[in-house]
Amino acid sequence: MKFLTTNFVKCAIKSCDSSADSFPLQYADCQLAQEEQDYNPEFISHILERLDWDAIIKVAADLGNTSLPPTKPEDLDPIMEDNQVILKDLHNLLVETHILEGKMTCRNCGHIYYIKNSIPNFLLPPHLC
Repeated sequence: MKFLTTNFVKCAIKSCDSSADSFPLQYADCQLAQEEQDYNPEFISHILERLDWDAIIKVAADLGNTSLPPTKPEDLDPIMEDNQVILKDLHNLLVETHILEGKMTCRNCGHIYYIKNSIPNFLLPPHLC
C-alpha cells in the first residue's frame, strides 16, 4: 500500500462516518519499503492540492517521519528548479514509500485493520457492518 493511499482511507464502520476521529487512521507496527517509481513532478504538484496535509503529517509521524513542514507547500510549479527538491522528497514519501505489513486503527472506535503483503483488509465482521 503506497503512503499516498493513507490520505484516502478511513474507518469503514458506519457509526464512524460522522466522526472526525475516523480519519486518518493510526498506523502502528508497520514495515516499510522503498520502491523506485518514475518521477513525475506534475503529478506531485497536482495531487498536493487534494491532500489533507494534517493527515499526511499525522500518518508520517506514526511511521517515524517527522521531517515534513507544518504547513502544506503551495504553488509548486514543477518547472521551477527551486521546487525540485521539495517535489522529489514528496514523491519519495507519497509514491515510493510502501507499507508492507502493519495495522491501521480507527481513532474513534478502535477497530484494527491489518495490512498484509501491502494489501489493507477493510472487510468487516458481520456485527460491525
